[in-house]
Amino acid sequence: METQELLDELKQSASEVLTSTDRMEVLGQLGVILAIYALAYVIAHRLVKLVPWFRRPPEKPKQAPIHMLVYRCGRLLFPLLAIVFLRIDLAFIPQVLGESWVVQAALAIAILLLFNDFIKLVITRPTVATVFRWVGTPILFLYVIGALDDIVQVLESMAIQLGNIRISAYGIARAIIFGSLLFWLGRVSNSTGQTIIRNQEALDYRTREVAAKLFEIVLFTLVFILILNLMGINLTALAVFGGAVGVGIGFGLQNIASNFISGLIIILDRSITLGDYIELADSRCGTVTKLSLRAVTLETYDGKDIVVPNEKFVSESFVNWTQKNRKQRYRVDFSVSYSTNVRETVEIVKAAVAKHPQVLSGDELPIEERPDCEIDSFGDNGVNMFVEFWMLGVDDGRNRVGGDLLLIILETLQEHGIEIPFPQRDVRILEKAVPEL
Repeated sequence: METQELLDELKQSASEVLTSTDRMEVLGQLGVILAIYALAYVIAHRLVKLVPWFRRPPEKPKQAPIHMLVYRCGRLLFPLLAIVFLRIDLAFIPQVLGESWVVQAALAIAILLLFNDFIKLVITRPTVATVFRWVGTPILFLYVIGALDDIVQVLESMAIQLGNIRISAYGIARAIIFGSLLFWLGRVSNSTGQTIIRNQEALDYRTREVAAKLFEIVLFTLVFILILNLMGINLTALAVFGGAVGVGIGFGLQNIASNFISGLIIILDRSITLGDYIELADSRCGTVTKLSLRAVTLETYDGKDIVVPNEKFVSESFVNWTQKNRKQRYRVDFSVSYSTNVRETVEIVKAAVAKHPQVLSGDELPIEERPDCEIDSFGDNGVNMFVEFWMLGVDDGRNRVGGDLLLIILETLQEHGIEIPFPQRDVRILEKAVPEL
């Protein structure tokens, strides 16, 4: 019985509204709403066709989180454009058709529907989606009907004073709701950002991991500061205290801070990556096996690890043998006697060296990268010559080529009867006359 009376009252109220309002005005507002929805649909449909990311999802969603997010948001273009056009319409309709309560009601409904669709498309976890729906929908409903400000004032009046700190029901509710929202957004942004960083194949594995960790630290520091601001904590005093602590830490941990900043510089300018062969200013050499925010680890070919602080690579010069081009040029020296046919020897030695599997050779290579044999100088005992060749990697460790080539050159010269000179000295014995007694 009570339900029937309530329905009768609603019908009577609607009848009074329609009776008190010009029907032509209502029909005009309904026509404007239909035109707005048609325009929003046409524009949204056109945008989906023009933008590939709106048109189809990525083949591997986990490796392209931004593409997947854009694709999902593309399905919200139509209601979003409708809301924008309705909002613009509210600014002009009162001047033409009078009070636009129909458009306001349509706008409120569209906003609520957009919020519900956004939760369905973007939030994949059912628990989080349920929390957003039960908390966000009432707040959004109160906002669109204009009652949110009154409720905020009531909650703000419910407060207690503890010294200089004022705690209100509104402040607690705001900190809980928006703090949870910021924390969730931080986790989602952190997961998305780290996925994007780890998909950058131009960076090596350890560099990607360091960059992802730095991104996480910066992001959650920002979220923490925003939550403190929501809780009403004075950040000025916190900044002064943090500055004093930072100065003390800076003096005590100056070298660590320097290495930390240097590590960031190395990561950003990519002057060193894993697998590079580095020669330091003091002639120590090794392959980069570990990059951290404190030091770079170089592994030598005799099994030792050299831990070099990061600031050494920023303040001192070093040689990176293999970063831009893994091809390297080397030289092997030898000598032949002056009686040797040098022109013939040059061709013999070049052909022998070119047969080594690790030496780059062939007609497809530029002439300057093929094995070359030349005269270096004229020595005391013979003609000093050398062979230049290119190879991939460094001539050491597993790639040890120089010793092989010396053996190949020796065997080649012996096979062709070419003499390798060695120091010769003529000794003359002068007889000195012995005086007669």
